[in-house]
Amino acid sequence: MNLGRLCRILKKIRVAFIFKSSNVFLSGNHFDNTYYHFFMNALKRNTRLEITYFPTNEIFDASVLKDKFDVILLWQNTEFGMPKELIGIQELDIPVVADVCDPQDAKNAIKFHKKWKIDHYFHYYPESLFHDLFPKDFKYTSIIFGLEPSLYQNVVPFRDRIKNKILNSGAIGNTKFLSRIINSVRNPKWNSYSYYTLRTKCNDLPYVDYTTTLAHEYIGDKYNLLLQKYAGAIAATSVETTIKYWEIPAAGCLTFMEITRKNKGDYLGYVDGETGIFINEDNYEQKFERFLNDPENSKWEKIANAGRNYALENFNNDKAANSLADLMETLI
Repeated sequence: MNLGRLCRILKKIRVAFIFKSSNVFLSGNHFDNTYYHFFMNALKRNTRLEITYFPTNEIFDASVLKDKFDVILLWQNTEFGMPKELIGIQELDIPVVADVCDPQDAKNAIKFHKKWKIDHYFHYYPESLFHDLFPKDFKYTSIIFGLEPSLYQNVVPFRDRIKNKILNSGAIGNTKFLSRIINSVRNPKWNSYSYYTLRTKCNDLPYVDYTTTLAHEYIGDKYNLLLQKYAGAIAATSVETTIKYWEIPAAGCLTFMEITRKNKGDYLGYVDGETGIFINEDNYEQKFERFLNDPENSKWEKIANAGRNYALENFNNDKAANSLADLMETLI
């Protein structure tokens, strides 16, 4: 190891994190605390980072950061949750890193690349999806965050869970014919039905228990408690993968996960029949019924346990924070 790298390791990376003070995703009181735990907790406890939080309103004078920080970290490359103006950021010789917005907002987010002088992006998307959405010269690193380790330490044993039903949770598509036609014209790829096609279809099955995101008490940090009621649960998004693909297995569920060429889910590294059960629109009923017809078979618990261990080892917030520190180190 050369002396320069050793010095950088011994010296913490000084990070200025900029976000809007009204950003509900960073409040700790939202139904989805994924971002809160990563940005507000995991980054703070990482021993390689010295993070300073800058909650702002509509305008932030970035010139106050000059000569005081090694990296500027932006909540996202989007108007939501960020101040409208970052005055003076163009004049700073400090690398800027940003988390990536939702895919449906990508088209409007491209303008912030130059406006905020963004050098590098990260998110839990695979690189191929990022560059489907953004220009090829935008630099990107896939960092999978979302599992706060303390929330998944002790889970209900697999043998004590509901086994005659499979849990399906979260948003679904609008199945009304006219709405589907209108949405397919306005936003052919990112409308709710296209996004949640398989998840929506699963609700037609009598043995699937469905709950919407807010129709229960298990929101925020309590969501994993809902998952722990069931031996099996569904992770299905048809055009990308989402945090359910690691939340559900981390909670000890046998996870029926939609993995297809279209949603690029293979990048997560799960193995069909070993760390999860892969499903698609052609075989999901058959895969469900294999489990439901033989729920006491020990192989299901073995797969669930392997999936839990894999998710907790690879997708926890502390590992992600270290990966982000690695990225920042290459920029300074």
